[in-house]
Amino acid sequence: MPYKTNDDLPKNVTNVLPGHAQDIYREAFNSAWHQYSDPKKRQGDDSLEETAHKVAWAAVKHKYEKVDDRWVAKR
Repeated sequence: MPYKTNDDLPKNVTNVLPGHAQDIYREAFNSAWHQYSDPKKRQGDDSLEETAHKVAWAAVKHKYEKVDDRWVAKR
């Protein structure tokens, strides 16, 4: 289900990502939720939710990287 606010995101996201990265995650998840609603558009047997989470993490990784145990903006 799409997320209305960052407060609605899963704890494993809000506990590790800074605010801006949470924005990216939420927006990418919501976009993927709509884009991949048709199972034919998904790869393999992934559910809609699994696909949307994968897309969201990929979007975060374009702008952020994990350094030690923190996510920081790429330079």
